Amino acid sequence: MVEGIDHVQLACPAGSEDSAREFYGGLLGLPEIEKPEPLRARGGVWFACGHAQQLHLGVEEPFAPARKAHPALLISDVGSLEALAARLPSVQWDDALPGYKRFYTEDPFGNRLELLTKAG
Repeated sequence: MVEGIDHVQLACPAGSEDSAREFYGGLLGLPEIEKPEPLRARGGVWFACGHAQQLHLGVEEPFAPARKAHPALLISDVGSLEALAARLPSVQWDDALPGYKRFYTEDPFGNRLELLTKAG
């Protein structure tokens, strides 16, 4: 039986690991995870995301960003969500999901991301 989600993978262009580290590690605050040795030659970078989940950026050539498919990253509280939104270059707030405050943004490669927290 399925127990949960282990990781989500997004694509990134070759050679973009430093940009991924700046955005996901620096801006979003996700801790980087060392990739297993047999997978390092493929490029990309991995991050811890929550208590048991991971977010992987894998090199894909030719690269095309995910414009509709996306991970939704749960933020601890409204204040943290709003502070994060203020640091991002582009956010689109969306109030269509009852009980949540959320917005959409893009990573440096054009992949869609949803960031949300329970309202109230």
